[in-house]
Amino acid sequence: MYQKLIFAAQFLAAKPILWEEWKYFDLSFLLMTVPMVFAYGIIIGSFLNVVIFRLPKGESLIKRASHCMTCGTKIRAIDLIPVFSWIFLRGKCHSCGEKISGRYPLVESLNGLLYVVNFFVFGFTVNTIIMCLYTSVLIVVGFMDWDTLEIDLRVLAVILILTVPSHFLNEVTIWERLIGAACISLPFFLIGEISGIYYQKKTGEKIRGIELGDTLLMICGGLYLGWKAVVPAAFIGILLAAIFGLIIKKVTGESKFAFGPYLCMGLFIGAICGSQLTDWYLSTLPQPETYSYYSAILFG
Repeated sequence: MYQKLIFAAQFLAAKPILWEEWKYFDLSFLLMTVPMVFAYGIIIGSFLNVVIFRLPKGESLIKRASHCMTCGTKIRAIDLIPVFSWIFLRGKCHSCGEKISGRYPLVESLNGLLYVVNFFVFGFTVNTIIMCLYTSVLIVVGFMDWDTLEIDLRVLAVILILTVPSHFLNEVTIWERLIGAACISLPFFLIGEISGIYYQKKTGEKIRGIELGDTLLMICGGLYLGWKAVVPAAFIGILLAAIFGLIIKKVTGESKFAFGPYLCMGLFIGAICGSQLTDWYLSTLPQPETYSYYSAILFG
């Protein structure tokens, strides 16, 4: 019990819990904590649905109560339980019987599951709260871009705000963050400009290969993560976009698709293990002393 209290106190100290130290949190503790984290995640996820659907339409996020998108009837309090209400209602509106999109429980469940992932990776710390908020922002950005092919700057501003407390809770320096903001966004911007000029000459319409919203997303992601994490994050995002882009083109015949959702996936994975991936990759490269050794052999 004493060890549990010590590690729980690390929540205030923002000291990450190492994997080998999880033994002090027995099964009963995890069975109590994990459902709480998941429940907190799906509750926040319910609000994310409001943001995803209302913000692009210019509707208020707080003034109007939740309502059926078909008949406009105010949703009963009993029907506002995240995930479970949708299941109990069998995906239909209680008033008009119209089908309710499965996106609602999907977003809620995804947010809850990713909160649990953050909990296991970062431990019982203040940094975990910041990471959970960062995760929620990525979910909003990804789904909004999927729906509208646009990234809302107001949502990206939240990542910039989260960068401030993250700077004091992590060992990522300000220079690493600034390099992270530039190392991916600058190539994205150049690719967008060059491709835009090319298509403008060819078709008369300026169509950017990479939109400015995606560039701004990587600026914010780079500031939050630092260069070590954002580089593999971008690589993973581009790889996922290439794979799913080919699938989308084969199924629908459309070449244009939202890039943001895949970048958001990469930015989440980058936050989880991006720095470790970069450190591993750098460790596989020949070290300076290796070059000196071979130079001595070749040139004497």
